[in-house]
Amino acid sequence: MTNSNVRILVVDDEPPIRKLLRVGLGSQGYAISEAPNAKVAIELMEQEKPDLVLLDLGLPGMGGHELLRKWRDEGLDIPVVILSSRTDEAGIVNALELGADDYVTKPFGMNELVARIRVALRHKFQQQGEKPVFQSGDLNVDLVKRIVKVEGKEIKLSPKEYDILRILVQHAGKVLTHHFILKQIWDDSTDVQYLRVYVRQLRQKIEKTPDQPRYITTETGVGYRLRVD
Repeated sequence: MTNSNVRILVVDDEPPIRKLLRVGLGSQGYAISEAPNAKVAIELMEQEKPDLVLLDLGLPGMGGHELLRKWRDEGLDIPVVILSSRTDEAGIVNALELGADDYVTKPFGMNELVARIRVALRHKFQQQGEKPVFQSGDLNVDLVKRIVKVEGKEIKLSPKEYDILRILVQHAGKVLTHHFILKQIWDDSTDVQYLRVYVRQLRQKIEKTPDQPRYITTETGVGYRLRVD
């Protein structure tokens, strides 16, 4: 699917932000619809069936979280990228737990936003099922054979380290909250510090410079993201 076939619904109550997104994303070939509040957003969702939503959390009336919850409760699986203030870590985590696909913080760069949009759309349009082999830079993960290689050399991981990497690979490019990862691996009964220990060990094995990771990046106060080249 080309950009010209992709319609993005921008839900934000600030006209300058909507104009910025209309011009910036329009120059990338995306078709843009705009809603200043949840009421209009709900109407446009039904009328136009957009491919992706850019959703501001601080909407008047029905807020972004409530609107997102409504759509997810209705079974709407459209990709949603959150627009949020840089200091609203709790709001970002809450939105991701409600089913948002990603987020960018204001002020944001257009290149960063377009990259987030492409990742979210790729997850939507990709064929069902996991790709058997993931490749990013020198990192190679075979999900069928459970083999991890860096620069062609096989890396031995503990079962928990592999499970964390597998989940990140399955959602490559997307930010995963601490809660999501803990729930997938430990049924959410483990402290987040336990997860940080395993991620640190995993970085020691797959990163050239663990303190400046290339592959597993930290989303401060939110979770982790596996970089896609």
